[in-house]
Amino acid sequence: MSDIKKLTGLAVPLGALYTKENNVIGEYEDLIPFAEFCKNSGIGIIQLLPVNDTGTQSSPYSGLSAFALHTIYIRLKSIEGFETLYNSDSKFKNDYDAFFKANKYCSRYDYDEILNSKNYFLRTIYNQTDIAKNGKADKELSEWIKKNPWVETYSVYKNLKWKYMQASWKSWEKNDQKKSAEEIKELWDSEELKTDHLFYAWCQMIADQQFSKAVTAVHKAGILLKGDMPILMNEDSCDAWAFPEYFNQNLRAGSPQDEENPNGQNWGFPTYNWKNLKNDDYYWWKNRLKCAEKYYDAYRLDHILGFYRIWAIPSEDCNALNGHTEPYAFIKKDELYEYGFDDDRIRWLSTPHIPTGIIEDITWNHEAAVKILELLCNRIGNEELWLFSDKVKGSQQIWDTDFKDLCTEDAAYRIKEKLVEYWSNKTLIEVAKNKYVPMWTYNRSTAWGTLNEKESSVLTELFEELNKKNEKLWAKQADEIFTALTSCVKMIPCGEDLGVGIKCVPEIMEKHNILGLRVVRWCRYWEKPEQPYVDFKDYTPLSVCTTSVHDSSTIREWWTSENPEENFTPSIAEKTLKKCAKAASVWFIPPLQDLLYMNKKYWLKNAEDERINVPGSVNKFNWTYRIPVAIEDLINDEKLIMKIKKLSS
Repeated sequence: MSDIKKLTGLAVPLGALYTKENNVIGEYEDLIPFAEFCKNSGIGIIQLLPVNDTGTQSSPYSGLSAFALHTIYIRLKSIEGFETLYNSDSKFKNDYDAFFKANKYCSRYDYDEILNSKNYFLRTIYNQTDIAKNGKADKELSEWIKKNPWVETYSVYKNLKWKYMQASWKSWEKNDQKKSAEEIKELWDSEELKTDHLFYAWCQMIADQQFSKAVTAVHKAGILLKGDMPILMNEDSCDAWAFPEYFNQNLRAGSPQDEENPNGQNWGFPTYNWKNLKNDDYYWWKNRLKCAEKYYDAYRLDHILGFYRIWAIPSEDCNALNGHTEPYAFIKKDELYEYGFDDDRIRWLSTPHIPTGIIEDITWNHEAAVKILELLCNRIGNEELWLFSDKVKGSQQIWDTDFKDLCTEDAAYRIKEKLVEYWSNKTLIEVAKNKYVPMWTYNRSTAWGTLNEKESSVLTELFEELNKKNEKLWAKQADEIFTALTSCVKMIPCGEDLGVGIKCVPEIMEKHNILGLRVVRWCRYWEKPEQPYVDFKDYTPLSVCTTSVHDSSTIREWWTSENPEENFTPSIAEKTLKKCAKAASVWFIPPLQDLLYMNKKYWLKNAEDERINVPGSVNKFNWTYRIPVAIEDLINDEKLIMKIKKLSS
C-alpha cells in the first residue's frame, strides 16, 4: 500500500472517444491525444473498459478471447499499405469514404455496422500484402507469433467461426466442436488454411502495435493505464472451446435471488474448474495477466467475489433460483438420518411436490390437468400429488414442453410459469449423490412451512454450521488463487467488490493488497436509521472511490432521482467531485461523463442517454456511448481543465 501513489483518474470506454479526424468509433491511437488532455488536467490514471475481442457482442464483458484484442479499435489509416490501396483502388476508396459518411458522429455508434465494415477493410488491405499472396508469414509477423503463441489457437478458432457464419462452436459439426491441442496445431499448419489463419494473426499484430504505441504515449505523459479483467468467459469463447478442462460447461455463473432480482441472475457464462486450473498452477490465468501487463499498470478484477465462490446454476435452468455456491460445504444424507429425517421426509424437503389442483385451477378440467402433468411428472400412488420425472433436468425443459391441444396458449403459459415456480419449491438441493445444501430461498418453500419446531431448529443449526464452513472454503480458495496470480505480474490489482457482505472478502483482499471499490451512492450504513452515508475520511485507504460505474446511472441522473426538487448544475457537479476526490481512498476514478458535467455545454438533452449500460437489457443502446465533444476541443477547454486539475490539488 505504501508504494501506491494517491491519484485522481478517469474511466472511459475506448470506443467512446471522439476526434475530429476519427468520428466513427474510438480507436487505440485516440489514446494519444486523450493522454495530452489528461496530462493537462492533472489526471494520473486512465481506466478503460475491456478491449478484448467480443465478436458480434457489443458488451466488452462477453469476451471471445482472454488474449486477443478487439480489431474494431484498429485505425485503418495507420496500417502500412492503406494509403497505396486508397489511392489506387477506386472501389476501396469509395467504400471507405462512404463508411465514414454513414457513421458520422452521433451520441451512440452502430457496433454491428462498424464491426462488419472494418472486417471488410482489414481483409481487403491484408489481401494486398505479400503474406496473403504467398500464404506465408513474413519476418515481422513470424517473430510476433513466436512471442504470442496463443494467437495460433485463436486464429484457428476465428476461422472456424467464419466457416460456420459466427455460430456458437457448440452448434458446429461434431468433429470441430472438440479439438485437442495437437489437432488445433495441425489445423494451424495446414497449407490450405494458412492464408486465412494468418489474417487473424496479422490483425492481432496490427492491434498490438497500435495499442502499444498508444500506451507508450500515455506513459510518456506520466499517466498510468488501468485495464479491466472480466472474471468470466463467454461460453462461445475460444478459451472455452480450446481448454474445456478449465470450464464447467454444465454450470452457469450468476447471482442468487435478491430484492431487485426475484429470480436471481443467470449470466450464461460457464463457471471455472478451479481444481484443474490449480493442478496446472493457474497457467491459463497467469498467461492472461502477463498478456495484459504489456499494456496496463493496474487491472480491475470484475466480480472479485467469484474468486472466493461463484453462484453456479445448472445449465438446464433458465433462472438462477436452483443455483448453489461453488465451492460448497454440504450435509450428508447420513447426517439427516441421524437427526431423524427418513427417506420420505428427505424427499419431501428436496423434491418439489405438485398438487393436481394447481394445474386444474388454470385448465378448469381435471382430466386435462392430469394429462399435462403426465408429460413432465410421475404421480405418487393414487394421490393428487406429483413429482417431476427424472427426464426433467431443468426449468428450461418445462418452458420448451408442448402441451399441444390440452389447453389454450394463455393457459399453457400460466401452467409453465406455475411448474417453473414449483421446480424451485424446495428446502434442500441434492448437489451430488446423497449430498445436500440449503436452497437460497429455503424458508419460502412449501416443505419448510410444514416442519415442526424441532425439525426447523435442527436444519437452521445445520445451515449456520455450513455457512461457517463455507467461509473457510471460500477464503482458502481465494487466498490460493490470489497468491498465485498477484505475484506473477507487477500490475496493481483492484477488485469489484460491490454488495459483498462476506467477512473473508475484505480480509483476503487486504492481505494481497487488492484495492476495493467504493461507489459513493452505495457507501452507506444501510442498517442504521435513514441509512446515512459513510464519511469520506472513513473510506478504506486500499480502495478506489468513484461517483458512478458503467452499470449505473451517472451522477446527473442519480442526483435528479434522489433530489427531484433541486436541479443538478455544473456547480453541484464540481462540489460533489471535489468532496469525492478528498476521500481516504488511494485513487479517485470517476467516469469521464461525470467530469464533463462541470461544463453544461457537454450535457446531452436526456441524462439517461449518457449511460454506458443498463443491466438486464440487451439492445443497441448498451455499450455504444460516445463522449459529446472531440478530444481536440477538450484539450482547448482551459476552464474545464483547471476544474479537473483542482480535484487532485
